[in-house]
Amino acid sequence: MTFAAGDKVLLIDAKDRRYLITLIEGGEFHSHTGVLSHASMIGAEPGTQLRSTRGSRFVAFRPTLSDFVLKMPRGAQVIYPKDLGPLLLLADIYPGVRVLESGVGSGALSMAMLRAGADIVGYELREEFADRARANVTTFLGDSYTDRYRVEMRNCYDGIDEADLDRVVLDLPEPWQVVKHAERALTPGGILVSYTPTIVQAVQLRETLDESRFVLAETIEVLHRSWHIDGQSVRPDHRMVAHTGFLTAARLLAG
Repeated sequence: MTFAAGDKVLLIDAKDRRYLITLIEGGEFHSHTGVLSHASMIGAEPGTQLRSTRGSRFVAFRPTLSDFVLKMPRGAQVIYPKDLGPLLLLADIYPGVRVLESGVGSGALSMAMLRAGADIVGYELREEFADRARANVTTFLGDSYTDRYRVEMRNCYDGIDEADLDRVVLDLPEPWQVVKHAERALTPGGILVSYTPTIVQAVQLRETLDESRFVLAETIEVLHRSWHIDGQSVRPDHRMVAHTGFLTAARLLAG
């Protein structure tokens, strides 16, 4: 499908710098390498190569979810793409699964779970974060997804009003405070998954889980190392995306 006005476009230059823009009639993209008119992209196919007014080369693609997460407006630190994929598998997110997400931040995790088919109730303390998450979800996924996404201004430490949830997914400083509430809100066999930046947080969560009806607890860290491959020159890249956070998952026993 060709690009149209209103579409998001990811522009990539010859040095792999990336720019996320929204196409508008009569619009222009300006950079130090020249100007690209939006008209040159409207009606073009994804993967089209373009030249700026200074002759610099760009390629235009539709942004993936990973692209959008890294470039979207943020109110809070996002969970990065390298952690989003494993988190979806740890939480076993599938179409129709009922999820309580607490700490929606800028909406990166919400978008990943919504695209996988989840129905989400979000608890968020800060209204500006909730507004940003809703806006990012609508911008990238469209209005049709908002029927499966409700964000309430709530403190998950005080309790969970939802019942018969399939999953509880947390991005909170003290997730251990939610364990007792998750025990009551989840269906038997339900899964709790938590993202924590520090190992101290993960340890305290695991200690709390050990004293609860949750079992099969595991904690993982995902490291992302790319490789330089150019003919016979093959080596790991000098830079890698190493520590971002720890993912802890556990399953609930029947009462």
